[in-house]
Amino acid sequence: MKPTPAQKTTPLVSPASAAVVRDAPTQLFIGGEWVSANEGRTFEVVDPSTGDVIATVSDGDIADGLSAVDAADRASAAWKATSPRRRSDVLMKCFHLVLEQAEWLAQLITVENGKALADARSEVAYAAEFFRWYAEEAVRAPGEFGPAPSGSNHIIVKHEPIGIAVLVTPWNFPAAMATRKIAPALAAGCTCILKPAAETPLTALAIGEIMRQAGVPAGVVNIVPTKKAGPVVSAMLHDKRVRKLSFTGSTGVGRTLLREAADQVVSSSMELGGNAPFVVFDDADLETAVAGAMVAKMRNGGEACTAANRFYVQKGILADFTRRFAEEMAALKVGSGLAPNTQLGPLITEAALAKVERLVDDAVAKGARLVTGGSRLDGDGFYYPPTVLADVSPDAEILREEIFGPVAPVIAFETEDEVVRMANDTEYGLVSYVFSSDLNRALSVAGRLESGMVGINRGVVSDAAAPFGGMKQSGLGREGSHHGMLEYLETKYIAASW
Repeated sequence: MKPTPAQKTTPLVSPASAAVVRDAPTQLFIGGEWVSANEGRTFEVVDPSTGDVIATVSDGDIADGLSAVDAADRASAAWKATSPRRRSDVLMKCFHLVLEQAEWLAQLITVENGKALADARSEVAYAAEFFRWYAEEAVRAPGEFGPAPSGSNHIIVKHEPIGIAVLVTPWNFPAAMATRKIAPALAAGCTCILKPAAETPLTALAIGEIMRQAGVPAGVVNIVPTKKAGPVVSAMLHDKRVRKLSFTGSTGVGRTLLREAADQVVSSSMELGGNAPFVVFDDADLETAVAGAMVAKMRNGGEACTAANRFYVQKGILADFTRRFAEEMAALKVGSGLAPNTQLGPLITEAALAKVERLVDDAVAKGARLVTGGSRLDGDGFYYPPTVLADVSPDAEILREEIFGPVAPVIAFETEDEVVRMANDTEYGLVSYVFSSDLNRALSVAGRLESGMVGINRGVVSDAAAPFGGMKQSGLGREGSHHGMLEYLETKYIAASW
């Protein structure tokens, strides 16, 4: 197929963005109050669709981070003593308020992140669901009681809040990544400090205001945007009152934070990078496989750790799958996320755009064939078209690095053993996708894939009720489900005689 240029919709003018951000908080949220940064510094937030500055946000420093720890410490004892039912009620109120303000939150996400409004609306619904799920989990903390085998005493096992938690979230899902961490922390009885990504602080601050309106007590949730993330987070992790770190982001930064956390032996949860294989067997339903590929690749414009990164297609269906997939990709409308017909917005930054360009250029230089897309779009903003690459060489960088963009490299395979070997040939192990009409084969392959999550005949696995997390260098611990709250609880064993 001849490469087809993507269609780009007309961007909205910046006044539309200004109207969306007008009511968004821009200060630090510490101890239940909106406050300026310690030294009064600010940083700029940019609309990726235009490159225009849309807001200035308070830029916290080490003193602000430690002030947030102080506030969390002051609130800790009372929140720990708050009944599970009361915690549940507060979280359920958060759920309803997020839904009441869903459209504004979605537009705010789109303006500072760039994603299409339909994607942003889906994210808000997903973010809200964590409040509802953990409102229900808050009253179901586990415990055990029974006689010791010797009969000389009783064994009591209870779970207590781990303590103050530092939560570090990325820019790609600024609402959902915040609530996926805050909600279980609060359900467990912990207080917390959220450090949102500097690219998308407005959504996190808006969530903070919603939680204030819902009745979350002062100091239970604190939010510190900063451009000096390394020193600020390090200072908090070296405060002996901080007992939990939860981080979502790159594996490289995760390694650094684990070293920082080791000094005070801070419990750490890590949701790190991915390099998801998408495996299509000859017996797969072609329509289902292509639809699944579009979701797995293009959800959030490809800027997701769960995005399908490598498409392995069995030779019998390779030509048909590649053709149909490329047609669907080329038909997507690219433009400002606020435009009503946009299906793919810009990448988050110029640096992200340059990375995607580098990976595609390297693949083409090593023999890959462009089926559609393949070069940045003209005009303002950080736009890259939906791109499909065929005949990708095994030594192409795009098969080793997390793409984080709308690019799909397609690789042929012949046997089940071959594709399992290729799929597992990565340091990452977050999620995999398998498409086959043979359920026994799909389940067998799922069992052999080295990833914490597997989607069978579906292109999305995320669910508030499911344990989200990876193997190998894709992370430690789980978020979501009952497992997510356990990350914020310490296990205490009591030996009792009476």
